[in-house]
Amino acid sequence: MDTSGMYVGLDIGTTSIKVIVAEYLEGQLNVLGVGNERSAGLSRGVIVDIDKASEAIKRAVKTAEEKASIQIHDVIVGISANKLKIEPVSGMVAIGDQAREITDQDVRDVAAAAIIQNLPPEREIINLVPDEFIVDGFDGIKDPRSMVGVRLEMNGMLFTGPKTIVHNTKKAVEQAGLNPQLAVVSPIAQGLSILSDGEQDFGTVLLDLGGGQTTAAVIHDHRLKYAEVDPEGGDYITKDISVVLNTSLENAEKLKRNYGFADSTRASEDNSFPVDVVGQSRPTDISEQYLAEIIEARLLQIFDKLKAQLAATNALTLPGGIVLTGGVAALPGISDLVKEAFDVTVRVSIPDQMGLRHPSFTQALSLVNYRGKMSEVDLLVQSAVTGNQQLATHVVKQVAPQPAESQPTPERPRTTETRTKQPKKRGQGIKKFFSDFFD
Repeated sequence: MDTSGMYVGLDIGTTSIKVIVAEYLEGQLNVLGVGNERSAGLSRGVIVDIDKASEAIKRAVKTAEEKASIQIHDVIVGISANKLKIEPVSGMVAIGDQAREITDQDVRDVAAAAIIQNLPPEREIINLVPDEFIVDGFDGIKDPRSMVGVRLEMNGMLFTGPKTIVHNTKKAVEQAGLNPQLAVVSPIAQGLSILSDGEQDFGTVLLDLGGGQTTAAVIHDHRLKYAEVDPEGGDYITKDISVVLNTSLENAEKLKRNYGFADSTRASEDNSFPVDVVGQSRPTDISEQYLAEIIEARLLQIFDKLKAQLAATNALTLPGGIVLTGGVAALPGISDLVKEAFDVTVRVSIPDQMGLRHPSFTQALSLVNYRGKMSEVDLLVQSAVTGNQQLATHVVKQVAPQPAESQPTPERPRTTETRTKQPKKRGQGIKKFFSDFFD
């Protein structure tokens, strides 16, 4: 595992594009600079206009470069889980007629053997994650290098996505003058970064409430096992507010950020605020509770659809419950609403870095953290996917040893209380879940 390095995480979201430059020293993440710009060219989490998206990426990167006093070349970019396919794969290579030490190239070769398959023309490999290596029948090996053997095998998980999504993302990054050195399925990076060891091991649902879409991912046994994406998110809430209150989208977004509650029972009917209504010369007073009812209605619609998908796999019986992240997770009362909708324990994940204490920064931070925690074997295996023989250790070049500027304060960072309750009897459900789905 890398103990030091400087990396750049690029989160291309529907609402905003975030770039985080961070130094990974002895397992500790030190943020050096942040870029946060409004997105363009995206719809429901997918790039639909490469030119506009690349220009927005350039603006975010430029801001991060100025803050960190560095020049950015290589980035770790997140890929959405839209129509993600996860499947187990295995490969085997002969080391030679006589036993010899296994090398880096042997690891690359066995990884390449594992991904030799007839992929449909519309799909592309994003990540290959090794589970174990087997040397001459001895299994459970994490790093086979320097061991002696005549046959090397690897079992792992292959993650593929629609070629359109993967290509457009990488193309927009390249058009912005950057090298997408490493692409990572977003929930994989988030699961490793924001879930505790126990949550990753025993099973947890990671619910990313983004601007353009909502992603429910199941992490179990330290692996991403399932992902479901609903193409609705914070932008849909904004549009609902705009339509119901007959106000502009810009005003609707401000109302959501400044006065919005996810749980209408926590909003006050007595507190009101003025709203500029189209066609009226004077503002109209709207109650806090009425606004919350608009927000709550859309959220419950999203949750109902995801609940049906998660219930079909018994994911809601996992002991880790639900962990919330994404910009919409900053809405007050969100944990109470999710707890009521899914009937599981809930907590909100908020980064603890100064200036980034808002759930919308989780993804960009997770990308940097994921790269910092990748072992040498992980990098060798991934290089078989990318064709890059050696993923660089350092992804940015420092221009001047100037101190980092203070980090920007995110918009309306509000504390969301997390209340949990003891899970109900789940023993039988967990056993069934393990036998029916993951195993």
